[in-house]
Amino acid sequence: MTGVTTVDPATGERLAGYAHTTPERLEAALAEAAAAVHRTRGASVGERAERLRALADRLRAGADGHAALITAEMGKPLDQARAEIAKCAAVCEHYAARLPALLAPRPVALGRDTGHVRALPLGTVLAIMPWNYPFWQVFRAMVPAVAIGDTVLLKHADNVTGGALAVQRVFDEVFGPGTLTAVVLPPERIGPLIDDPRVAAVAFTGGNRVGAIVAARAGAAVKKTVLELGGSDPFVVLADADVPAAARAAVRSRFLNNGQSCIAAKRLIVERAVRDEFVDAFTEAMNALAVGDPSAPGTDVGPMARVDLRDELRRQLDATLGEGGRLLAGGARDDRPGAWFPPALVEVPGPDATAFRQETFGPLGALHAVPSAEAAVEVAGASPYGLSCSVWSRDAERAQALAERIDAGSTFVNRVSESDPRLPVGGVRASGHGRELGDQGAYELANLRSTRIAPHPEETP
Repeated sequence: MTGVTTVDPATGERLAGYAHTTPERLEAALAEAAAAVHRTRGASVGERAERLRALADRLRAGADGHAALITAEMGKPLDQARAEIAKCAAVCEHYAARLPALLAPRPVALGRDTGHVRALPLGTVLAIMPWNYPFWQVFRAMVPAVAIGDTVLLKHADNVTGGALAVQRVFDEVFGPGTLTAVVLPPERIGPLIDDPRVAAVAFTGGNRVGAIVAARAGAAVKKTVLELGGSDPFVVLADADVPAAARAAVRSRFLNNGQSCIAAKRLIVERAVRDEFVDAFTEAMNALAVGDPSAPGTDVGPMARVDLRDELRRQLDATLGEGGRLLAGGARDDRPGAWFPPALVEVPGPDATAFRQETFGPLGALHAVPSAEAAVEVAGASPYGLSCSVWSRDAERAQALAERIDAGSTFVNRVSESDPRLPVGGVRASGHGRELGDQGAYELANLRSTRIAPHPEETP
């Protein structure tokens, strides 16, 4: 039987093999998911909240094993993998606390009539998730939907199939079968699954090319989609910023998770007056990162998740250098087995350079110095993406005003871009549509049903 094989990106060695989900098992999964939706409808708000808290407890109880699996499958440093599990537990607790407010009917004044709006489940959501945060991406996108009462079929990235099955086991332990089921499918079987009438909506996180295909297929079937696509987030440092603090923050943002984050600081846009100071501070902080075995304590940067991704990042760096870019730090080749790419900083000749025009998904920072704050805003906006942006200045009010002129789903002032369960996240333009997290993330995959009740039957004229 055909299937997938997972590989340790630190060594290139095989980890495990997994068979594709059979048509019979997929049919059973769809039936279990439908049954779980009906089962959840009968549960009280208190029961639902208690299960979410139990989910958090289960995650924490198995944190060491989950973190080790994340590190083995996609190379995330172990300390960061543990932090990922902790964040998943926190999002469960957040929605457990918010559930009474989210599910309460919201009254609407309608004169003599009474009315309300209530959040009900849509049904079963097909979640097509990426590998870079194998647990967090699933919990971030799907816990709000599960809180409302939806169920999930999880099609995870092949290289983190072990993680997908681990996520299912945790849900099964708390909710029983059907609330979240992982399926292992080749690309040609995903389209028919989107078409299936038992799938009510599709949530996709990943690259723009595949996202467009998924959205087109779902659109043809008149189904809701939430798309969290690529990002090339600007990190703008104004001349009046605390430059050393901004540089240290940029290093954390750019190289966290081995540089493989949609909301990482990818385009470093710095006013020319502080360019040298920023480069010196950035380089110092970058060179202090511990690069090596991701399973070793204290490692900051491990390998990239796959060799093909490493090779694509190398191509982007080489193309940028060929366009007149200058390598400021790092960038040496690492040819040991695995998917190694040491952290690097390149200065681009202009905003049309490859490392600025394309999304770079790995430990490569790209810097461009500009003459003014106005030029920084112009360069920041010269991208098809619009996920988030970060602006640094000692004048927070001015920085916020400038950030508001940059098309993005989220703006941050004197902070790195990061997700928080209390705030919705998502993009505009080529970065997708729809929102995850916050109350908006719960309602995104809900049936917001309105009800209007007259005090007595209306007379027919």
